[in-house]
Amino acid sequence: MDGKIEHVYVDETRPWLQGSRLTAWELMQEGIPMTLQADVAAGALMASGRLDWVIVGADRIASNGDTANKIGTYSLAVLAKYHGVKVMVVAPTTTIDWSLENGSLIPIEQRMSSEVSEIGGHAIAPVEVPVSNPAFDVTPASLIDAIVTEEGVVSNPSKEKMQQLKKEDK
Repeated sequence: MDGKIEHVYVDETRPWLQGSRLTAWELMQEGIPMTLQADVAAGALMASGRLDWVIVGADRIASNGDTANKIGTYSLAVLAKYHGVKVMVVAPTTTIDWSLENGSLIPIEQRMSSEVSEIGGHAIAPVEVPVSNPAFDVTPASLIDAIVTEEGVVSNPSKEKMQQLKKEDK
């Protein structure tokens, strides 16, 4: 480790717990100091002043910089803005969909209700309870401080700034 990262707080990322199962494991393998926390603890952590950046991936980025990622990313970005914490999206340029003018055009998949109403195949909610389980949410570019790709960095993304990245795309 080169000392650039002091500490990472990893959200568990419900309902599949990828943060717990994958991100935490990967950071531990690299010897990067980290602490696992419940998703809902992020606001309290930001309020404590111990956080400089929220760093997330992206499943899809619109041409204006609006970004679709794991559900909860939008909430993190809103919390970050309120607390003066910067937001960085890290993704390959192949994630950018130049045909989409903005994030409202990104389709959001609804996942199986059992992912929310059950744990390990055991019901934790009343049978037949209505469930909303979107797989992704869209974070507006106005809440993003930087998009980092293998081709470069777009600070404070906008349609115009994203186009500069497109010109660099090979």
